Amino acid sequence: MGSKKKRKKQAINKKSFIDTVLSVFAYHPFENFNFKQVSHALNIHDKPSRDLVKEMLSKLVNMGAIIAVKRGKYKLNPDYISPGLTHSIIQGKVDMKQTGKAYIISKDVEQDVFIAPNNTNHALNGDEVKVQLFPKRKGRKLEGQITEILKREKTEFVGNVEMNNKFAFLIPDVKNMPIDIYIPGEKVNNVQDGDKAVARITNWPEHMNNPVGEIIEVLGEPGNNEVEMNSILSEFDFPLRFPQKVEKEAEEISTAIPPEEKKKRKDFREVFTCTIDPKDAKDFDDALSLRKLDNGNWEVGIHIADVSHYVKPGSSIDKEALKRATSVYLVDRVVPMLPEKLSNEVCSLRPGEDKLAFSAVFEMDDEANVHSDWYGKTLIRSDRRYNYGEVQEIIETGEGENNDRITVLQHLASILREQRFKKGAINFKSSEVSFELDENGKPLSAFIKEQKESNQLIEEFMLLANRKVAERIGRKKGDQDPKTFIYRVHDEPNPDKLQQFSEFVNRLGYKLRLGSRSGMAQSFNDLFRQVEGKGEEVMIETIAVRTMAKAEYSTQNIGHYGLAFNYYTHFTSPIRRYPDLMSHRLLQQYLEKKPSVNPQEYEEQCIHASEMERKAIEAERASIKYKQAEYMLDKVGKEFEGLISGVSKWGIFVQLNETKAEGLVSMADMNDDFYMLDDENYQIVGKRHKHVYKLGDPIRVKVKSIDLPKKQMDFLIV
Repeated sequence: MGSKKKRKKQAINKKSFIDTVLSVFAYHPFENFNFKQVSHALNIHDKPSRDLVKEMLSKLVNMGAIIAVKRGKYKLNPDYISPGLTHSIIQGKVDMKQTGKAYIISKDVEQDVFIAPNNTNHALNGDEVKVQLFPKRKGRKLEGQITEILKREKTEFVGNVEMNNKFAFLIPDVKNMPIDIYIPGEKVNNVQDGDKAVARITNWPEHMNNPVGEIIEVLGEPGNNEVEMNSILSEFDFPLRFPQKVEKEAEEISTAIPPEEKKKRKDFREVFTCTIDPKDAKDFDDALSLRKLDNGNWEVGIHIADVSHYVKPGSSIDKEALKRATSVYLVDRVVPMLPEKLSNEVCSLRPGEDKLAFSAVFEMDDEANVHSDWYGKTLIRSDRRYNYGEVQEIIETGEGENNDRITVLQHLASILREQRFKKGAINFKSSEVSFELDENGKPLSAFIKEQKESNQLIEEFMLLANRKVAERIGRKKGDQDPKTFIYRVHDEPNPDKLQQFSEFVNRLGYKLRLGSRSGMAQSFNDLFRQVEGKGEEVMIETIAVRTMAKAEYSTQNIGHYGLAFNYYTHFTSPIRRYPDLMSHRLLQQYLEKKPSVNPQEYEEQCIHASEMERKAIEAERASIKYKQAEYMLDKVGKEFEGLISGVSKWGIFVQLNETKAEGLVSMADMNDDFYMLDDENYQIVGKRHKHVYKLGDPIRVKVKSIDLPKKQMDFLIV
């Protein structure tokens, strides 16, 4: 009985030991080892154990895990596939960390692949790479080594310059670029020590730790508003100016509309038409018209600037617009997709001017049911330019210019909104931070923009136009397949992520029902109402959004989960979004009975537009974070009320009520006790006094310090 147990234990040890021997090769996949070197690496010196190493090497050769390169020398077999894997070499994208370690996100394997800093092979964040997987070891994460860089995500970086006598280094601003760029003396290009600049990596010799680059643009002195905003744009690959060729082409466009063009279009100039936009808007790309029909129904026109009339495929303006794919909205400026001559003048639906539009016109009854629709090129003249505040006042008081028409539009929009939520739309909310700036861009005050009925009025009619245009092209008619079109799609959430989110909110005292589609949407909306104004509101809403798939552009229609639409496109903002311009062009072609276009070409443009949209959102967030930190600069030592918005092993994150600025209270500064993280319950607990700081708790903090270049704030608990 005893001998059987002993043999079983020895078998287990051997199984464990074979993995240990294999790990030597796994961590050095391109090196050769003999049994002595393997023994030395494992700190084995006695003869029985070294004999066991020999035995394991023989087994690993038989398994195909290692190969004999010459007598007594072995190396990892690059074609060896570990049990549980289907590939030994995969492709994926690099997610680089500040420490230099990385993870590979790949469709070839279920989990992310860990890459140690010494195995990244000069790859950088976002690069498409080829990875040699190490043999999988029991209980360990999947690991590998980058063997080839297939495509560089980025070669230009923004940062501060440190000068030496004959050379310089650029220290990148982004956290996921853990290596400084070496700039030879002949490539510094008039940059001064301490300047913020843009460097391009030109080469990276195998033997060098740092990439070699050149300064391609000097931005100026850090802390200057213009320099910092341009730094953010450069960081996210948005150009700082239009090429001269594009500006020249734009200037040559006439503002006058030829009489023959006017005759081709349906004329809406005698119908009441208005635009409703933010107070500081300069580009008005959508307008609403309203008139009462003889049968008692309403004709609602949604008129969109006809950018496609002016921007022709293949022109310099079009190529630049596709490259940018979107306008970028920073705190103090708009970086437009189209030159100002087009975005603010020719295409902008300014009041009192004849303008070319592409329109979706609906006959609706008093219950907002659509009885008929029409799509086509139009000629409009806006009677009035409203801002959201003016329309909100009319909605609240019932008084003001054209109050009867605004009231009708508001009535129809509110019914459309109600219908949308009944059908399962999810009411994702987000707080938008705005700033009052002085003439130098310095923030004087910060406040939260409220989304009111006037915003929702415009939103509902834009959603209606986008939905109906997509339906017009995407709905199958008889045996005929739908033609290629640009859809705004939003996939269903991953069930595992949903379950995790449900467990997360459950621990915070909330319930989420994961039953039917409509029941789940209702449950999400109930949850958002319950957390409104509470400390956990921001975190719950943020994690809820992350739980969902990302909305993106595609020629393959899968519907829009969040909006509960089977068909949805972006048609209503061609001045600031390239996919809307693509939708305009395709809709017009199909209205003219032209054949379907090649989906592959348009799918590539959709992928590019989705990526640029994500970058634009990140750039906007970076500019807000910078201005929040800048606003707090002169408030070091002052106290503020806030809410605990996150907990981690580093400390607690606190979001200030007044500005929504977030900072960290470091564990090192919480010296009244030794605090331990209880991540399951989203709290930290004092070991001695059992004091608890929990997600969502109100808290009063003092501003300890501000690191403006890093856009970071440190707080102390009062």
